[in-house]
Amino acid sequence: MTGDRWSGRRSEGGSLVVELVVLTPVLFVLALCALIFGRVTDAQQQVAASARAGAQAAAVMTTPGQAQWAGAANAVIGGYGRVLTCAAFSVETDVGNFRPGGTVTVTVSCKVGLSDLAFPGIPGSTTITASMTAPVDPYRSVTGGFRPAGGVAVPVSRSGGGT
Repeated sequence: MTGDRWSGRRSEGGSLVVELVVLTPVLFVLALCALIFGRVTDAQQQVAASARAGAQAAAVMTTPGQAQWAGAANAVIGGYGRVLTCAAFSVETDVGNFRPGGTVTVTVSCKVGLSDLAFPGIPGSTTITASMTAPVDPYRSVTGGFRPAGGVAVPVSRSGGGT
């Protein structure tokens, strides 16, 4: 007979298997939560950076139409080329307060796909929205063009056609 049987000590070889069976699902869920949290946090930062780029570009334009175009284009360019898991990407530029001393606001929305991380209780996607506002320079003319450093007036076309 073995000494363990007579000394009152039990073998702990089977308890390791039980611990592994109990802890494996817990570790799997923790790893999955870390992946989801990381993806959503990364997407939030990228959407905020895109909205900031769009607002800054729109604030330096000379007309509201140019500001809308530049805000949307720069927001899309700011999000392009990054590892962003957007199933749908939308940009809105608010130029309602576009005047000297006013503001321009760009809102970017992104639908982040989570369906590849399928697990009960986790939605297939989540929408992230960021809005950034940039001030329009109070000491410049918005409707009549602007003067670059050389002092030459740059004409700005108006919506009625002509300059």
